[in-house]
Amino acid sequence: MIGDPVDNRAIKITRRDSTVPVISDLHDIPLMILHDIPLPLIFWQGQDGYHINIKQVNPVTGHETSKKVSLMCYYAYRWMIRNNQDNYILRYRQLYHRYVVDMYTKIESKRLRFLRFNQVKLRSEDYIHSRDAIVGNNDENLNINNIGIAFILPCSYIGTPRNMQEYIQDAMTYVRHYGRPDLFITFTCNPNWEEIQALLLPGQQSIHRHDVVPLAFKRKFKSFD
Repeated sequence: MIGDPVDNRAIKITRRDSTVPVISDLHDIPLMILHDIPLPLIFWQGQDGYHINIKQVNPVTGHETSKKVSLMCYYAYRWMIRNNQDNYILRYRQLYHRYVVDMYTKIESKRLRFLRFNQVKLRSEDYIHSRDAIVGNNDENLNINNIGIAFILPCSYIGTPRNMQEYIQDAMTYVRHYGRPDLFITFTCNPNWEEIQALLLPGQQSIHRHDVVPLAFKRKFKSFD
């Protein structure tokens, strides 16, 4: 779950010889079906999944480039709606929801792991030393176990204190420029909007397509703003 301190996510595979190997996602091994193993009902033929060696393709020339496809871009490609091509993954309803959530947690875990092991690039050491000096000078009960072990998350990571602080500063800028707000306006989503109904597959309801409803709501909200 979001916010839970999980170091890694592992998959146990029961083989026909009764052995149960454990594969950790800490190792970016080129096992193409690793990310799709937990959902055999969707990938019943053992289709290839994501691996770190997938190269990006130039859309103009059709040739591979030196850049690699990220986990987020790969699953965005898998969930894309295309003309004259049936994306069967979108038909699995609740199982599709579980698949989306599972892939989302993998993407977030990979992002957090990158930030954890690239603190030098974020210049977090300067912040940590400054924090230790301030706390050490003002708090006689300083816990030495907390010195120098903090991991700094940048403001670009949604939900972090720095990210929320930026939103607060932006809100105060609006107040300073336009004055205090006078109205409290709510904006709700209607599942019967044409934008939502047009993207539903035969036999589906809006509750089956959580990839469509938030997108339609966001676009409606931006047009309202």
